[in-house]
Amino acid sequence: MTLAPAPPKKSRRRHDREILALAVPAFGALVAEPLFVMADSAIVGHLGTPQLAGLGIAAALLMTAVSVFVFLAYATTAAVARRVGAGDMPAAIRQGMDGIWLALLLGVLVVALTVPTAPWLVDVFGASDTAAPYAITYLRISSLGIPAMLIVLAATGVLRGLQDTRTPLYVAIGGFTANGVLNVALVYGAGLGIAGSAWGTVVAQAGMAVVYLVVVVRGARRHGASLRPDALGIRASARAGVPLLVRTLSLRAVLMIATAVAARLGDSDIAAHQVILSLWSLTAFALDAIAIAGQAIIGRYLGAGDEKGAREACRRMVEWGIGCGIVLGVLIVLARPLFIPLFTSDPTVRDALLPALMVVAVSQPIAGVVFVLDGVLMGAGDGRYLAGAMLVTLAVFAPVALLVPALGGGLTALWWAMTLMMTVRLATLWLRTRSGRWIVTGATR
Repeated sequence: MTLAPAPPKKSRRRHDREILALAVPAFGALVAEPLFVMADSAIVGHLGTPQLAGLGIAAALLMTAVSVFVFLAYATTAAVARRVGAGDMPAAIRQGMDGIWLALLLGVLVVALTVPTAPWLVDVFGASDTAAPYAITYLRISSLGIPAMLIVLAATGVLRGLQDTRTPLYVAIGGFTANGVLNVALVYGAGLGIAGSAWGTVVAQAGMAVVYLVVVVRGARRHGASLRPDALGIRASARAGVPLLVRTLSLRAVLMIATAVAARLGDSDIAAHQVILSLWSLTAFALDAIAIAGQAIIGRYLGAGDEKGAREACRRMVEWGIGCGIVLGVLIVLARPLFIPLFTSDPTVRDALLPALMVVAVSQPIAGVVFVLDGVLMGAGDGRYLAGAMLVTLAVFAPVALLVPALGGGLTALWWAMTLMMTVRLATLWLRTRSGRWIVTGATR
């Protein structure tokens, strides 16, 4: 068993200070991504249900195109944090630069694949004839911002590994504000409709990438780290990210299957699903703030050879995850009359929303532990296990979700299937954490 016994009160306070110092700013930065989508949903939703349905499909595809490369942030955070713990700052920065160059290369490749295949991708999702044109428009324009999004991921990982979550918070606040202003101006002021929403997001993401690059380049020069691309370093970063890529692809497959099933339930259900998925993503990123703290803290402890500190921090973060999950579940129940009108005035969409939201609320404590343990194992560099565990989860979820429309189930049944998915993740991650095999000390795993 690797979760340490409850540490003394003084030690718990120390861990609490560490967790809060990293998690609170990380929360602000993490929620920027779902807030971008929620802002777009709120603005586009009042254009009409077909537009909102089209946004739901395009946003799921776009987030998949970006999120499969989230290892650029997660793997970089763990690797940089280990080197920080070992006291080698130049190597830590160099590791981060390799990740940024890899992000740029991958971003260009994804754009080249997404733009020409947008109609086919939307069709695969089963979009209706009324929603498909809006989905294609949004997807094609927004995909142009993917290189900037991936650079943001990698640069964020560098700063988190350096135990700096404040800078990403400030950049996220600026990006979210710019996105909201640009969306309103372009959608309604310029009369561009859903295309204006897409262009606003692209411009905001590009601005964020520029700010991150300025910060990281300054840090590299201060510590004498080279800014030039290093082929060996880029390949090493890519290899280290492969297990996390498999893990993330499996998770994105879960979300894509859920969206595809919702699309086949009808425009009202896919529109409601988009609103719920936006909220679910917001709560997920909120819980992931503790996981981000876990990546940085666990990586630093293991890099410094402090096995006991890593175990105690893990236990304390699990306690935080449970508590935050309960609070979020209660907030969803209490706030539902306030946020539902923000997204839609269609009574059929509202009717589909309400019962599914209750399922999301009930599942929040489970999600709290899942995200924390996910972050702990990422911080330890235990990517291979995470990949295998997520493949098992996908194998359980897929047939259950695909049976929902066949058995006459609706959106609520689909979100019960999502709760099953989170429960399977909880079981696999908990077993690994208790086994102790994730604890490997040193500057590299």
